[in-house]
Amino acid sequence: MNSFRVLQFNMQFGQIWDETYPDRAPIRLNATLAEIRQHNADIMLLQEVEHAQEGGAQADPPPNYSRLCTELADYDSWFSYPKADPRELPFGIGLAIFSRTPLRDRLRLDLPSPPIEFDFFGEKKTPTDRVMIGAKTTVLGREVQLFNTHLLAFFMLGTSSAANLSQRNLVAKQLGASRGPTILTGDFNVSNHQPLVAQFAEKGYSTVQQTEITWRRRPFVLDHIFYNAPLRTISHAVVPTLASDHHALVADFEFA
Repeated sequence: MNSFRVLQFNMQFGQIWDETYPDRAPIRLNATLAEIRQHNADIMLLQEVEHAQEGGAQADPPPNYSRLCTELADYDSWFSYPKADPRELPFGIGLAIFSRTPLRDRLRLDLPSPPIEFDFFGEKKTPTDRVMIGAKTTVLGREVQLFNTHLLAFFMLGTSSAANLSQRNLVAKQLGASRGPTILTGDFNVSNHQPLVAQFAEKGYSTVQQTEITWRRRPFVLDHIFYNAPLRTISHAVVPTLASDHHALVADFEFA
């Protein structure tokens, strides 16, 4: 074997897709697991692992992550919630990295959100902070730096991340500081992804694809696998799935 496979998947806390009532669709973690397993990836980076609880409570241990760890016992893993906040809305939170090879040098970076007011069912709200996690592993004898993030959806707040660059800039700083083979995945929540791709290109990173839609709710390319020059893509695919409102994104890599 001279290549390895990476899976990027926003699993929407196990809530399947229902075209008629997407926000009331059932949670079926078995479908999530089936989707994850079918790709046979060496490294899996997941967003929205858990369902945010009322008042910002964070279950410990995280129930979905715990189930994934049990079912994916051959993988090493690392999980983090964002910073606990009573303002948290009932959507998906929490990031995870799963790797067939041991993880080390785990890191966690808070990504503060600006105090932009928005309306949520008649109440004025401000967004909670996001998070970026990372770890290193050794693949095919080479050290690889992994990053995973889930940025704020500014387009749902009536603005854009291009006008609010702080989270993207913090991620770009981490990319610029990483010298060896590096992979960044995530749900970047940008309705216009070209400026994001251009910003990370300045740090030496490419995305495996930017033409196929990855989100069912709107025709946006939200999900990416970014990589730098020590790596080369062999193949990639956006794989439609009903296990989430996001499609799975898979890429095979070799060392350049």
